[in-house]
Amino acid sequence: MKFVDDILKKLFTDKSAAVTHKENFTPSQSEMAETYKWSQSAEGQQLFDLLYQNIHLQKAGEIVPPELQIFRSPYANGLALFYEAPLDSESFSHLFFAFGQRIVDLGYERVSLDRTIQEKPTGVNITEKQYLKPKTSYMAERTEQLFGNVAIEKVSVNHQPQMIKILVTIYSDRLYTKARSFDTFVESLFNPQ
Repeated sequence: MKFVDDILKKLFTDKSAAVTHKENFTPSQSEMAETYKWSQSAEGQQLFDLLYQNIHLQKAGEIVPPELQIFRSPYANGLALFYEAPLDSESFSHLFFAFGQRIVDLGYERVSLDRTIQEKPTGVNITEKQYLKPKTSYMAERTEQLFGNVAIEKVSVNHQPQMIKILVTIYSDRLYTKARSFDTFVESLFNPQ
């Protein structure tokens, strides 16, 4: 009932307070089938190829649309894809789910899929998030972490897509194997076998 309490507080108190609602969701079978069909199509493959090319151009210091940014640190690496031409809202949504499926295909399991809706005086922010972890192996001495945990977020502001962010966080624990490189992750994500 937190959501109802938040609405009541907004109605009867400070008008500048933000209302936040978080929910789990599951895309329909038809939506997932449509995303799979799109990702296998010439249009989908061309977009993945363009994004892959843009990553390499970004590393060389050249920014071309759609803009991609790479983030690197010792324990977390990622990339952010900004919404601009030639992306449209349909391809942007397909990309969000197609990235998730490609990561599942790398040996991950989707642990959660949720949506956070935050109403602010300036508008409505919607963040859809997939959280993926390497499949657990109970027979091994150490758990194979593959590339680490992966979070994919799709952010919209006032129902306009803004960006997709992919963040890979590694375990630095003796219970886990050494993480594979982020460069290998990017190669595997854009050029699945």
